Amino acid sequence: MDPLRAVLSRQLANRNDVSRRFFEREAGRLASACQEMARRFSRGGRLFAFGTGSGVTDAQHVAVEFVHPVIVGKRALPAVDISTRYCQWSVALVKPDDIVMGFDPTDSHPGVARAIAAANGRGAQTFGLCSRAAGYAIGPIDDDPFIHQEIVEVLYHVLWETVHVFLEHTPIGHDVGAAGFLYPFLGSAPHDAIGLIPHVASSIKSKARDDERLRDAVADQAGETIVSAVRAIHQRITAGGTLLLLGNGGSATDATDWALDCIDSPKGYAPVAACSLAADAPTMSAIANDVGQESTFVRQLIALAQPNDVIIAITTSGGSANIVAALIEARKRNLLTIGLAGYDGGEIARRQLADFTIVVPSDYIPRIQEVHASVYHVMTDLLAVVPSGGIEQ
Repeated sequence: MDPLRAVLSRQLANRNDVSRRFFEREAGRLASACQEMARRFSRGGRLFAFGTGSGVTDAQHVAVEFVHPVIVGKRALPAVDISTRYCQWSVALVKPDDIVMGFDPTDSHPGVARAIAAANGRGAQTFGLCSRAAGYAIGPIDDDPFIHQEIVEVLYHVLWETVHVFLEHTPIGHDVGAAGFLYPFLGSAPHDAIGLIPHVASSIKSKARDDERLRDAVADQAGETIVSAVRAIHQRITAGGTLLLLGNGGSATDATDWALDCIDSPKGYAPVAACSLAADAPTMSAIANDVGQESTFVRQLIALAQPNDVIIAITTSGGSANIVAALIEARKRNLLTIGLAGYDGGEIARRQLADFTIVVPSDYIPRIQEVHASVYHVMTDLLAVVPSGGIEQ
């Protein structure tokens, strides 16, 4: 077997082992925490997320998922990323019914612990990932910081997914008077959803197992494509190229996370030139407002792309109009193009818009994004060992 392919298979299998142990242990505790989140949202509480280092992109991802749910018909829940000044904003904003989620991957920033402790003091529900000061606290899940972050992403995705189960069994506080017996879930009397916890815990374990199956599928079906893409990327980087990463919504946070992993590796790898075009919100909003959403990334590529650059597009659907337009423009400029997609690869695969298209064969967005994270983290590891032929040093 190709030595890089062997590393890929081993890395993905290791993630499955860590995931299985973690969610078997934590599913019940997560279900209970999720029930409390639902109670707080029902009382008008808000979710404030913040992070340090790579945890900043997790805070952004949380805000996107809760405010803009991908499940049709689910309510938008109030969530804000306050990473830029989390200590000051938490003092100014946090109220007793709120939820505070702090991401400190290295558990080394005392400001995170102080902000969470202050939120505890105000009566907020707190999550520390990692921070032992929180009501729901975990330490490092694995020695590999990439694996830790991937499991944390699954964790906050399942919180977002399952909070809606409890919300559907929680009163929203409307007084419906004598007609209340007709609409038991709309009344002001409390409804005990404690019996749901075992079912929710079982569902959480099932979601983690879905990821495990998808990682196995990617290793089997896309392993050769991933290894070939890594070698092609390495050639461009060696020739002076830069990785330009694109994505929308949760995939935008993945694009930024990958760029951060390249320029400031938590594993000590030599820096790789990378830039997330999705992180430039003022430029993107200006282009979308003045020209149109489809042009957001094209306009940036026209201004920034240089010979030997690599365009990496992350899209769950494989068909986002601004991603498709950017890949078409990149092809005109003879840039190397990489696509990470879900479903069947969408327009990227059908129209062969990327030199390498890596597909997570799922039609459910959270699972696609979680396995995308595993893929790009392993690709980052492989980039570091290409010169040695795939033998880990």
